[in-house]
Amino acid sequence: MTSLPITATANSPGRRGPALVVLCFVQFMLVLDDNVVSVALPSIRDDLGFSTAGLAWVVNAYFLAFGGLLLLFGRMADLLGRRRVFLTGVSLFGVASLVCGLAQEPWQLVVGRFVQGAGSAMASPAALSLITLLFPGTDERAKAFGIWGGIAALGGTMGLVISGALTGLASWRWIFLINLPVALAAVALLPRLVTESRAGRAVRLDVPGAVLGTGALVSLVYGLLRTGESGWGDPGAVGSLVLALLLAVTFVAVEARTAEPLVPLAFVSFRLRTVANGATLLFSAAMYAMAFLLMVHLQTVLGYRPLTAGVAYLPYGAGILGGMWLSSRAVVRLGVRTALAMSFLISAAGLLMLSGVTQSDGYASGVLPGMLVTSLGCGLSLPALTVAALTGTTEENAGLGSAILSSVQQIGGAVGVAVLVTLAARRSDALAVQDDPLHASAEGFSFALTVAAALLSLGAVLVGTLLGKQHRPEDVDATSDAPADHANRSSAQ
Repeated sequence: MTSLPITATANSPGRRGPALVVLCFVQFMLVLDDNVVSVALPSIRDDLGFSTAGLAWVVNAYFLAFGGLLLLFGRMADLLGRRRVFLTGVSLFGVASLVCGLAQEPWQLVVGRFVQGAGSAMASPAALSLITLLFPGTDERAKAFGIWGGIAALGGTMGLVISGALTGLASWRWIFLINLPVALAAVALLPRLVTESRAGRAVRLDVPGAVLGTGALVSLVYGLLRTGESGWGDPGAVGSLVLALLLAVTFVAVEARTAEPLVPLAFVSFRLRTVANGATLLFSAAMYAMAFLLMVHLQTVLGYRPLTAGVAYLPYGAGILGGMWLSSRAVVRLGVRTALAMSFLISAAGLLMLSGVTQSDGYASGVLPGMLVTSLGCGLSLPALTVAALTGTTEENAGLGSAILSSVQQIGGAVGVAVLVTLAARRSDALAVQDDPLHASAEGFSFALTVAAALLSLGAVLVGTLLGKQHRPEDVDATSDAPADHANRSSAQ
C-alpha cells in the first residue's frame, strides 16, 4: 500500500480547524450513544414489549460491538485508509441509527444497536488518528486533544440530559434519529477537509491476530456485562472471562512470532504509552462507575425525577470545559507526568466529597461541590492521557494507538461498573437488614466512591513513579521514539 501525501491545500491550518470541529461533533455523537438510552429504557420496554432480560441488551449490544471491534478496525484504518474507514463507520452508524429509530420489534432495536457499536468502533479510532496526524506539534496537539477529550466527556454527560428531554417531550425514537444530521454532515464535509492517509508501506492484515484479538475483547466485554447483570457467580460470565484470558494468551504468543503482527509487542511495551494506558484503565473504571452510581443515588436516595437528575449533571459539563481549557496549558508547562498526577488527585478529592452526600443534603451544598471538583479533574485528565497514550505514533500506527486507547477506556469502564456497582450493592444489602433502606443505599454509594477515589490515587502514584524523567511530550521524538517504529523502518529497508 502506498502512502497518499497530505497536501498543504487539503490539510492547511485553515482547514484543520473545521476538520477538528467535524471530528469532535462525530465523537460527541458516538459517546452520547454510550448512555443515551439509559433514561429512555422504561419507555422502550413499554413500547416494544421487551422482557427484563432482553432490555439490558439495548445497552449491552452497543458496548459489545464497540469494545470488541475497536482493535481490529483501528488497525484496518492504518492499512486501508483512515478517512475511508472513518466515513464508512459514520455511514454505518447513521444507517443503524435510522433502523433503531424506526424499530417495531425488540430484535430490530438490538441488531441496530449492535451495528451502531460496530460503526463507532470504525469511526472513533480513525477520527482520533486523523487528529494525531493533523496536529503534529506538541502545543497544538495538546490543545486539539484537549478539545477532543472535553467534547467526548460532554457527550457522556449530555446523553442523560438529552435522553430525558427527548423521551419526556417527544419520543424515545428521537434519541436515535437526531444522529442522522450529524452523520450526513460529517460524510459530506470531511472529504473536503482531510486527505486520505494510511501506512506508507505494504502490510497484510494479520488475520490470526485479528481473530484472536477480537475474540478476546468480545469475550472480555461480554463477560463483564454478564457480571454486571448477574454477579460474579454466573457461570456464563466466568466462562466468558476464562475464554477471554485463554484467547489473550494465545494472541500474545501468535503476535510474538508473526512477521507483521496486528499489535507489535514493541509498540505496546513503549513505556510512556504503557503507563498512560494503565492509568486510563484505572481512570475509566472510577469515572464510569461514578456516573452510574451518582445517577442512581440522585433518583433513589435524593428523590430526583429522571429529567431532574439529568439536568443536575449539567454543571459536570461546565467543570469539564474548565479542566479542558487548563489541560493543554498544564501539559505544556508542567509535563504529562505532573499534569496527570495532579488531575487524578483532584478527581479523587471530588469523589471523596461526593461519597459524603446523604439524603439530608441539598443539591447546592452537597452534590454540586463534589461534582464540580470531580469534573475539573476529569477535564484535566482526558487530554493529558490522550497525549501520553499517542506519543510517538506515526502514519504507520496512529490508528492502532488510538484503538488501543479506546479499547482500554471501554474495558476499564466495564470493569469499573461491574466491580464497583457490585461492591455498592453488597454493602447496601448487608446494612439494609438492620438499617433504613435509603441510608443503607447511601452507605453503599459512599463505599463504592471511596474505592473509586482509591483507584485514582493509585493511578496518580503509578504515573508519578513509572513515567520517570520521560514525562514531557517533547522529550520523545514524535516521529521515531518508539521501538516499534524503528523495527518497522528496519524491516522496510
